[in-house]
Amino acid sequence: MKTIGSFFLGEKTFEVRDMEFSAPGEGEVLIKVMAAGICGTDVHIYHGEKGSADVTPPIVLGHEFSGVVEAVGPGVTTVKPGDAVTLDPNIYCGKCRPCRMGKKQNCEHLFALGVNRDGGFARYCMAPQEQCFPLGDGVSFEEGAMAEPLACALHGIDRARIQPGQSVLVIGGGTIGLLMVQLCRLSGASAVLLSEPVAARREIGKRVGADGCIDPVTEDLPQRIRQITGRDGVDVVIECVGRPAAVTQAFSAAGLGATVVLFSVPGVEDTVPLPLFDVYKKELKILGSFINPDTHQRAVNLLRGGRLKIRELITHRYGIHHVEDAVLMQMSSQSIKVMVLPQEE
Repeated sequence: MKTIGSFFLGEKTFEVRDMEFSAPGEGEVLIKVMAAGICGTDVHIYHGEKGSADVTPPIVLGHEFSGVVEAVGPGVTTVKPGDAVTLDPNIYCGKCRPCRMGKKQNCEHLFALGVNRDGGFARYCMAPQEQCFPLGDGVSFEEGAMAEPLACALHGIDRARIQPGQSVLVIGGGTIGLLMVQLCRLSGASAVLLSEPVAARREIGKRVGADGCIDPVTEDLPQRIRQITGRDGVDVVIECVGRPAAVTQAFSAAGLGATVVLFSVPGVEDTVPLPLFDVYKKELKILGSFINPDTHQRAVNLLRGGRLKIRELITHRYGIHHVEDAVLMQMSSQSIKVMVLPQEE
């Protein structure tokens, strides 16, 4: 079957090229891609930085996607032609030391659809059946494409171990930050605050459940936390920006015994001064969070259950011939989540 895909060539360049697929092999599923989200990782790759695994152009990016099963190969039992599915892009070897110790996200041989194997910025994609998760009725393809970032956010929430009644500050009102706001509420947080300099994002933050929104540019963050919560600092800080200034904010907002989750993807060379005395005296816990081990099905369950406001987060849509425009829009403060719709021009 002949089709097209948008290939990343490196050097901030995309090109629509012909693709050809043969019949699916053993355990393989051919997906007609209906929606694919632009991720912050795509932006990093666009600028020549690493993804979750090494990227070697030319490659079809797009690791947040959903579609319809077009055909299945021998041995496929989990999906059938016509099923609407979302894809978990991350594929692990299952044999290396991290995999065998329950840390598959640190797999020494990790590869991923849309990172170092052709992904969702194409009209069709071939994937192992293990990566396909049926969406069921009532979940749109655009919502289905949000399962992957939601699954990553769930891993961050698991790492944070929010207890009912704790206060939480989310730093950054992009896609992940606004998902985190909602997941924190579902986790039982007594107050969920959002720090975000863009007014439009703060407004959406309020609509999806933030108890208080703070402009870190014009307002004093610790003072506003005190006004809203009645005490100094919060119990959990989740940083979702990926810039040193946001990490510095996270430490300034952390209360006694707080957990600080550095969720976002920083620049490879980024560093910040660590407030050692605060870490010592406050007994701070500093955690990272990497991709989405074993959380994709839970993300699908939340989408099916209608537990989150997803459509409010999707702000822009582009056809297959405009993937670079989509990436540039994702970099803009005007957007939250940008979608590529591969079946459209």
